[in-house]
Amino acid sequence: MAERTVRVESEVGLHARPAATFVQTASKAPIDVTLSKAGGAPVSAKSILAVLALDVRHGEQITLRAEGEGAEELLDELSRIVSETK
Repeated sequence: MAERTVRVESEVGLHARPAATFVQTASKAPIDVTLSKAGGAPVSAKSILAVLALDVRHGEQITLRAEGEGAEELLDELSRIVSETK
C-alpha cells in the first residue's frame, strides 16, 4: 500500500474547484484510493461528497492511501493537486 501525508496549500482548502479536480483525478484510476485527516477515518477519494464532508482547510495535513498497480503515480498526482496554492 502506498501512502503520502500532504499539506493542503490551496487558500480555500480542499473545497469547490480543488476538490473537484482531486476527485476527477482519483476517479480515473482503476484502484481504491482514500484520504483522511489526522485521527479521522479514511473516506473514498472518488466521492465528492465524502471529500467535501471532511472539511479540509488550508494548512491542514491529509493522508492519501492507494493500493494496486499505479498507486505511487496516482498519489504523486493527487499530492501535486493538494499542494498547489491555487
